[in-house]
Amino acid sequence: MSETKTPIFLENPVTTEIIRNALISAAEEMNESLARSSFSPIIYEMKDCSVGIYNENAELLGQSSGLPMFLGNLDVCIRETTNFIGGNDNYKPGDIYIMNDSYLAGSHLNDITIISPIFYDDYLVGFSATRAHWLDIGAKDPGYPMDAIEIYQEGVRIPPTKIYDAGEPRKDIIQLITINSRLSNDALGDMNAQIAACRTGEKRVYDIIRKHSLDTFRRSIKDIFKQSEIMDKEQISSIPDGVYEEEGYLDNDGVTDDPVLVKVKVTIAGDRLTIDLTGSSEQRQGMTNCGLAQTVSACRVAFKHLIGPDSPVTGGNFKTMDIIVPKRTIFSAEEPAACGWYFTSLGLLIDLIVKALSPVLKEQSAAAHYGDSMVITVAGHDKKSNSTFLYVEPTAGGWGAFSANDGQSGLINNSNGDFKNLPVEVLEGKYPLKINSYLLRENSGGAGKTRGGLGVTREYELRTNANLSMWFERSKTPGWGLFGGQSGKPPIVTVKTSNGEEDILKVNAKPLSKGDCVIVKTGGGGGFGNPLERPLENVLEDIIDGYIDADTASKEYGVTYDSSTVQVHRN
Repeated sequence: MSETKTPIFLENPVTTEIIRNALISAAEEMNESLARSSFSPIIYEMKDCSVGIYNENAELLGQSSGLPMFLGNLDVCIRETTNFIGGNDNYKPGDIYIMNDSYLAGSHLNDITIISPIFYDDYLVGFSATRAHWLDIGAKDPGYPMDAIEIYQEGVRIPPTKIYDAGEPRKDIIQLITINSRLSNDALGDMNAQIAACRTGEKRVYDIIRKHSLDTFRRSIKDIFKQSEIMDKEQISSIPDGVYEEEGYLDNDGVTDDPVLVKVKVTIAGDRLTIDLTGSSEQRQGMTNCGLAQTVSACRVAFKHLIGPDSPVTGGNFKTMDIIVPKRTIFSAEEPAACGWYFTSLGLLIDLIVKALSPVLKEQSAAAHYGDSMVITVAGHDKKSNSTFLYVEPTAGGWGAFSANDGQSGLINNSNGDFKNLPVEVLEGKYPLKINSYLLRENSGGAGKTRGGLGVTREYELRTNANLSMWFERSKTPGWGLFGGQSGKPPIVTVKTSNGEEDILKVNAKPLSKGDCVIVKTGGGGGFGNPLERPLENVLEDIIDGYIDADTASKEYGVTYDSSTVQVHRN
C-alpha cells in the first residue's frame, strides 16, 4: 500500500479551473436545453437522458448529471462513428450523426445517441453528444417487448448515420427513422431537442476557446486529465493487492426460467485495477444481454462508487482500469441477441463489484440495493385524447446501508442515476391511469446496525382497457446485507382483475380492463452490520415513522416496543 501522493503541478491552475467549470456549465446548459425542448415526459419530466462534451479524441471534457450508464460510454459512440466514416477528417461543420445499434452503443434500441463535431477556425476541437430514451422505436410491441428473443423484434436498428450534412437536414433519412415510431411526432420532437442540445454545446465550447485561446484550452485539458489520472492511481494504490471475487444470479432472462449467472473477479496490482467477467453467463435467449460498451460503462460506475466519488469524471479517469470480457456473453452480446433489458444484469454487476471489494474498502462500500429498474409499461388507446398512449416508468426502491448511515429509501436504481420517477400529477393528467396509493413499503429494508432503504408501494388503476408489460427483477437474490446485515425484501407485483388476483413479475402485453389495478411493491436495500447493534433510539424512530413494525423490531433487532409509553428495550 502506497501512502505517498504525487504532487500535481499545473501550468496555470486558475485558468484550468475556470475552463473546467465552464465546460461543466456548458454541459448543464445542454441538458436543460434537451429537457425543456423534448416532447416526451420520459425526457422532460423523468430525465431519461444524458449529455457530454468531448475533445477531438472523444475524451470527456464536461458532463451534466444524468444516467451514469449513458455517460459512461458516449465516448465509445463518438469513436464508433469516427471509425464508421473513416476518421476525423471526414467531419464537417454542421454535421449531425445519429445511432442506436445495441452492439455498438451497448444499450437498447430506444436509447438514441446524437453527436455533432465542434470546430474552431476550421480545426476539429471536439464533439457534443446526447443520448435520450425515445418511447417507441418500432418494436413488435409498443415501447419495447418483454419477451423478445432477437434484436429484430426490438425496433429499428440504426448504425452511425448522418442526419445533417454541413448544416442541412437530410429529410429523407430523418423521416425514415421517425416514421417507424408509433409516436412519430414525439420522436421527431425529441430528435430536434437532442440536436438543439448539441448545437448549444458547440456554441459554448466555441465561446470558451475564443475567450482563452485554443492553445490555453488544450493545455488546461491536458492538466485536467493529468489530475484525474494521478488521483485514480493514488487511490487504487491504497487498496491492498489481491484478487477479490463474487458472483450472483438474476431470476431469469424473461424467456426461460433458468437463472443468469454474473461472475466478477477484481484484481488489484499496484496502481492498476482489473475487472474480469470470465465465467458469466453466455448471451441468453431473452433480453438480459448488452453490448460491450455498456458493460464498460457499468464498470466505470462501480469504479466511481469506490474510487474518488467526489471528484468530477474526465477523460483522464479510468486509464488505470482494465476490463476483461469474453465474447458472446451477456456482457458482450453479438447479433442477433436481444438487448432490451441490458441494464438488468448491469445493476447486479455494479453491486457485485462493490461487494467483492468491501472487505478492503469497508468505509466506502454499501450493501446491495434493490437492483433493477422495475419497469411498468401500460399501452393502449386514450378515448379522451383519441390517441395512442404509452406509459413507461421505472420505479424507485431501497438502497443499501453503509457504515455511516441508513440506505436511502424510494430512490431510483444505480444504473439510472439522475432519473426521476413520474410525479402523480403529471401521470394522472397525461395518461388514463389513476394512482390509488403511493407510500414507502414497511419492513422492506434489510435489518442492520444501519438499516437498508425502503422500497415503495404504488397502486395503479386503469381508466381504460390497455395492455400491461412489466419487468421486475432480483426476487431470488434481493439486496444483500454486508458485515452481518440482512437482505432487503424482494419485489412483489399483484394484478387485480374481476377474475381475482395474480402475482406476476414479468409479463408482456397482458390485456387488462378498465378498473383493473396493478399493485407494485419494490425491493428494499440490504442492511450493514449486526442488527443487534442498532441504537435503540434509531429502532424507536423507525417504528414511529412506520418504517418497521413492532414484530420486525422484535425478530430482527431484538427489541420490544411498548406502545403505551412509546419506548423500546432490548429483549
